[in-house]
Amino acid sequence: MKNIEHEVLKGTTTVGLVCKEGIVLAADRRATAGFVVNKKARKIIPITAGMAVTMAGLVSDAQLLSKLAKAEIKLKDFQTNRTTTVREAANLIGGMLYMNLRKMSMVPGIVGFLLGGADKEGFHLYDLGIDGSVTDVDDYVSDGSGSVFAFGVLETLYRKGMSIDEGVKLAAKAINAALQRDTATGNGLDVVTITDKGLQWVVEKEVVMKIEV
Repeated sequence: MKNIEHEVLKGTTTVGLVCKEGIVLAADRRATAGFVVNKKARKIIPITAGMAVTMAGLVSDAQLLSKLAKAEIKLKDFQTNRTTTVREAANLIGGMLYMNLRKMSMVPGIVGFLLGGADKEGFHLYDLGIDGSVTDVDDYVSDGSGSVFAFGVLETLYRKGMSIDEGVKLAAKAINAALQRDTATGNGLDVVTITDKGLQWVVEKEVVMKIEV
């Protein structure tokens, strides 16, 4: 009998940065299950027009929880006749992650998110742990199997008040460091910015590794 834990998609490096003009989110594109099973996995998921999450962990859980979060936020906005704040969204998703990890299942629901967004109070970045913890981040954060390599770059080069363009370049460098050393990270780079202009995809790049003789 095959080990079911090896039949699920996982492996990633994600990065979140707080910049002067907004939030930068970045992620690679590789999904693994003991080997590379998907080279075009999109790990940044828009939740609203001004919020997005990056996912790390089991893809199936991440996809389901992000869909549920979208639906719950839309319903909440409709019922209250106002826009859900990023803090409220963080607590909502944190509760979902708490229940997801603790439910009875043959496959533990191990998944974490980085949530970035903008509301009337400003720009916000949250680290939503696999255990349901909600951490307000005021500088930078990384998650996933390659985060140890990304943190080395962020610790060295991040500075308070950096511009959004500088943040995009730094996020790309951090993901690239993980791509070079972490076998579960690779095949591409996606970067999203959340500013006064809303959510924008600023980098969508596929990395092709092919040797021709």
